[in-house]
Amino acid sequence: MSKRGQITIFIVVAVIIVALAGIIYLVYPKITHPNVVSTTPTEYIQDCMENEIKEVAEEISMHGGDLEPEFYAEYFEDGKKYTVEYLCYTKEYYKQCVMQQPLLKSHIESEIKEAIKNKATKCFNNLEESYKKKGYEVSLTRNDYSVELLPNKIFVVFDYPLTLTKGGSDKYTKFEVDVKSNLYRLVTIAHKILKWEAQYGDSDISMYMDTNYWLKAEKKKKTDGTKIYILTDKESNERFMFASRSVAWPPGY
Repeated sequence: MSKRGQITIFIVVAVIIVALAGIIYLVYPKITHPNVVSTTPTEYIQDCMENEIKEVAEEISMHGGDLEPEFYAEYFEDGKKYTVEYLCYTKEYYKQCVMQQPLLKSHIESEIKEAIKNKATKCFNNLEESYKKKGYEVSLTRNDYSVELLPNKIFVVFDYPLTLTKGGSDKYTKFEVDVKSNLYRLVTIAHKILKWEAQYGDSDISMYMDTNYWLKAEKKKKTDGTKIYILTDKESNERFMFASRSVAWPPGY
């Protein structure tokens, strides 16, 4: 091999070694210190809570707005059983149903709030401990927090003032968590359908699809007069299911 060829190989090998050293330098701290908070407190709470809120909201949506439904109809899809909360119901025949959750949006917000309570406690505990280990004096006041369904997102605000002191002081008056979601508009359509169920005994789902390009609406009828409504956001694949029994006819009528 010529001297020029040997020099070329040497340069290539040297470049590879330098590149590997740089990768190890960047990755190694993350591997050896997985519990250290390397972001700001605001970013940490967003990252810590986001998936939990999203998963809880999805679970609640598949049960008619309740994490653990108590008054429900059973619905089977792809071999899986869903317990779907009745949001409008009457046990009588020929009668319009009565709304079970007239403030549906507020009810779902309350369900999400309760369901994420334990995760929120863990996230703020970890945040507090991690800064103490870094030598900070930590003052964290845990007041209340709120959950709100808004267009395009689920918005959670923790009224948890935090002060970190180490030399100087950093103060945070509250923590806001934004989770991308279209649940708001699904619940809005569900409420409109339920008003028709309560007033007229049924709802024409095609008119909602005609005026909302993003919506797929299905109505599954059961033999006892129960209807399972399945609303799907075609843009995000989010779904909201609920049950209604209104102006039901006797079997064999």
